Amino acid sequence: MGVVELLGVAASVSLLSGWRLYLCVFATGLAMRTGWVELPQHLAGLAVLANPWVLGIAGIGLIAEFFADKILWLDSIWDAVHTLVRPVGGALLAMAIVDAQDPAWQVISFLLGGGAALLTHGAKAGTRAVVNASPEPFSNVAVSTGEDVATTGLLYLALTNPIAAIIIAVILAIGAVIAIILLRRMLRRLFGGSKAPA
Repeated sequence: MGVVELLGVAASVSLLSGWRLYLCVFATGLAMRTGWVELPQHLAGLAVLANPWVLGIAGIGLIAEFFADKILWLDSIWDAVHTLVRPVGGALLAMAIVDAQDPAWQVISFLLGGGAALLTHGAKAGTRAVVNASPEPFSNVAVSTGEDVATTGLLYLALTNPIAAIIIAVILAIGAVIAIILLRRMLRRLFGGSKAPA
């Protein structure tokens, strides 16, 4: 895998971890443990994800997140708690993927991975807060299930096809930016009218 492909995989996994961190850690670790993903020599740091303890803890987190994310308002509390966890997790995943034994690349991948995870986390948390405001209870479950399916499918594509990983990263980043802009406009409309004139 070349540098561009590695960056694509790192970006995709980081962006997806902003939605579902535990799923990304668990699926990536399981893929490596079963031999689905062959690690080049310079990615030895990522092998820790295949550790049974890491898989077990990620699996517990995955199950907890799966159910917490389906319950109205509990999903927003879960997102609030994970505002620190997901970006750090995305940063560490990116750093492990891109680690070329060069401190400069480690810092760059850590910062970009954390920023990417924070971007998608912000879009997800904001969107889910808007969905929670709807009066019917089913939209929350539908959106959460859609996120589960999308994350699983996109993660599979990113891990098995480095070129697809680059495309996925670009689409996710653009989609997250658009979602945040739309959420910001919506909030301005809701709360902008209550401002007193200067």
